[in-house]
Amino acid sequence: MSLSRRCSRTACSKPAIATLTYVYGDQTAVVGPLATFAEPHTYDLCATHAEGLTAPRGWEIVRLSGEYVEPEPSHDDLLALANAVREAGRPRLGEPVALTRTQPTDEDASGAIETGRRGHLRVLRDS
Repeated sequence: MSLSRRCSRTACSKPAIATLTYVYGDQTAVVGPLATFAEPHTYDLCATHAEGLTAPRGWEIVRLSGEYVEPEPSHDDLLALANAVREAGRPRLGEPVALTRTQPTDEDASGAIETGRRGHLRVLRDS
């Protein structure tokens, strides 16, 4: 699961808002709302590529929705992000846990106390 699916077109990093499916037997390209899950043999498209899609000669394009809307972050996306942050904060086997206390600086005037650090992430608690 990804936090935000991107357009399948090469070098496009815009968020996907539609899904393209080819029905080879009917020579039809179907463009509809973004599928709930990324499936094999389908392509996620941004608004620009979904609206500008052309089909091969002799093929028909079926558009299931005239207007596409970028999906809101789902509960699953937020859980995946929280789990990734939690996993990054766990000490690894054989690695000492560094506990440090820092005084608030001009940049951090909240009064929070740093209780741990993993790379560029800091674990803070209220003072």
